[in-house]
Amino acid sequence: MKKIGNTDVDVFPLCLGGNVFGWTADDRQSFAVLDAYAAAGGNFIDTADVYSAWVPGHSGGESETIVGRWMAARGNRRRMVVATKVGLKPGLEGLSAKTIRAAAEASLRRLQTDCIDLYYAHRDDEATPLEETLGAFGALVREGKVRHIAASNYTAARLAAALETSDREGTARYVAVQPHYNLVHREEYEGNLAALCAAQGLSCIPYYALAKGFLTGKYRPGSKIESARAKGAQVYLDTRGLRVLSTLDAIAAAHRTSVAAVSLAWLLCQANVAAPIASARTPQQLAELLAVGALELAQAEVAALSDVTHG
Repeated sequence: MKKIGNTDVDVFPLCLGGNVFGWTADDRQSFAVLDAYAAAGGNFIDTADVYSAWVPGHSGGESETIVGRWMAARGNRRRMVVATKVGLKPGLEGLSAKTIRAAAEASLRRLQTDCIDLYYAHRDDEATPLEETLGAFGALVREGKVRHIAASNYTAARLAAALETSDREGTARYVAVQPHYNLVHREEYEGNLAALCAAQGLSCIPYYALAKGFLTGKYRPGSKIESARAKGAQVYLDTRGLRVLSTLDAIAAAHRTSVAAVSLAWLLCQANVAAPIASARTPQQLAELLAVGALELAQAEVAALSDVTHG
């Protein structure tokens, strides 16, 4: 378990992504994955009010609804750390005070809870003053409807400005950042954003931790896999990507574990990373991810992976 930022919130080293719930996983499949995750000791679930608005006939909130029904059915709300997001749901875009309030109340209803553990600004909104956004988040924290707030898809400059605003205004402060970060996509986080997190005590909770499935190792030249993410994963199948897979294969074989677990373990070795986010449609897929909990990479293995992705 690691703590999120400077909070007292302890989380499992794998954050279960809820983007598939209500999209590629129906209620029964979602409950099976959630049950398996909880049975393994998992306690950290990531969702958003916009999941899965991209599906025809959906308006968003489907994932939150499934998570809420599951927690109510299992009676385990108190042991779960639930993260959700505001700012991208159709009709509730942006980070105005009015939008944040309406979105939070709706998320609380769908999640069947009275408090969101970690509430993200899903994307920066430069059209709304930071004072207004952070003031709205702060009001929710004071009311006990949100425990902590965090930022997703923020640049280092805007995150620094937000933290300065919180300190100046004496309101709630971001405790974590959720960037696009994985073994083959490193430039957004490494550098200024990572340095800021280290200096300010923020955790990094990466999304696309497995590069849309590429870093599970199941996408290979000539492979044909039926998946909603297949096209996105296959863009990495170039010369560099094949070198990455070869290195992952060797390390996974040495540890008798999955390629996905090695990819996640590399992230956990990076600065400020508390728990990478990854999703699964079945308990079998989840098992490959959960192996990260028992995996410790040698320093030389971490270095080999870092070197090959820069090559």
